[in-house]
Amino acid sequence: MNAQIATTEDILRKLVSFANLGGESNLPIARWIQKYLDSFKISHYEVPNKEGNKKGIHCRIGPPVDGGFILSGHMDVVPVEGQNWETPPFELTDKGDGNLYGRGACDMKGFLALCLQAIPAMLEADLQIPIYLAFTYDEETGCEGAPPLIDHIQETYSEKPRYALIGEPTMMQPVIGQKGIFVLRTKIKGSAGHSSRVRQEVSAIHEAARAIFWLENKMDDLIREGRIDDRFDPPHSSIHVGTISGGIATNVIADHTQFSWDVRVIPGDSALDILEDFRQYSRKREAELKSRYNDFRINTEIVHQPVPALDTPEKSEILNIIQQLTGNQHWSAVSYATEAGQYANAGYEAIICGPGSIEQAHRANEFISQNQLRKGKNMLDSLIRYCSRK
Repeated sequence: MNAQIATTEDILRKLVSFANLGGESNLPIARWIQKYLDSFKISHYEVPNKEGNKKGIHCRIGPPVDGGFILSGHMDVVPVEGQNWETPPFELTDKGDGNLYGRGACDMKGFLALCLQAIPAMLEADLQIPIYLAFTYDEETGCEGAPPLIDHIQETYSEKPRYALIGEPTMMQPVIGQKGIFVLRTKIKGSAGHSSRVRQEVSAIHEAARAIFWLENKMDDLIREGRIDDRFDPPHSSIHVGTISGGIATNVIADHTQFSWDVRVIPGDSALDILEDFRQYSRKREAELKSRYNDFRINTEIVHQPVPALDTPEKSEILNIIQQLTGNQHWSAVSYATEAGQYANAGYEAIICGPGSIEQAHRANEFISQNQLRKGKNMLDSLIRYCSRK
């Protein structure tokens, strides 16, 4: 591909061809993006993980002055296994219906393609404040790639960017609020025995049921305490158990069980506080059953560090700017998590706004409309003009 004349669709086609699943190596797509940046002689930085099989990328276009814009997106996608795709998922397909089909086309390689396609215009413009590109790995498995990338940005540049635009699919509507997420796994150790001895042994499965019921009650307690934010659906922090496993036979008391759960918190609630309350319950339950089985344990481990919620004020400068750039005066909040909260925690005014619909994300026959790509391009063109006249 000749980078100098690449269209958004050209770039998107290439990006979609990389089956870079969250949690797996992203080196092929990252290296392609780096070569693309090299073709414009843009200095860029890579932020590898400890194992060296993944890396984030960031660069600055424009002068080294305070107040710039970070355009951020993730390179990884979710799996396609078990989904009924009508087209090859890792080949961008144009059916002639105005949509472009492929895994990641919407979430969120469409935005990445727009950022890369806009580079010639950024270089030709007389930027008065800089624009940064920041592309992460492992967003889909817990937003693990953003924190080291953000840290590296703050260590690398002498100036301080002010704004962070995360281009997740929002149908180009500004989003100023998101829930945070915390993923955990609880393992319960009970005592094995004949099922007739259910009162003498400690069933790990029965104790898992009690623990799950405690978590559901905890969610209800938060609601009763009035911890409500009507911007979200549901308008409260949620606690959900997604998987559970344990036991070996119907007539054998289970000596082990584990379940995975997540906490999605509204701004103002603390996922770590919820975990601490659950651990206190666990220690109390262990003490109650100590006389029956001394080695009974309820242990909860953190699968991914908490991803913070986003709570950008309605009167923030970033919302005003994005409303000007998009012409969309509305705003919303979402119940899913993105990297926006991590940028906000690092001190940037953060907002979510990008092409495509979240309804297309993670499902078979994912697509982004060409009309949404045009609107995304218009937003970036307007951003370049904005950064040129400041």
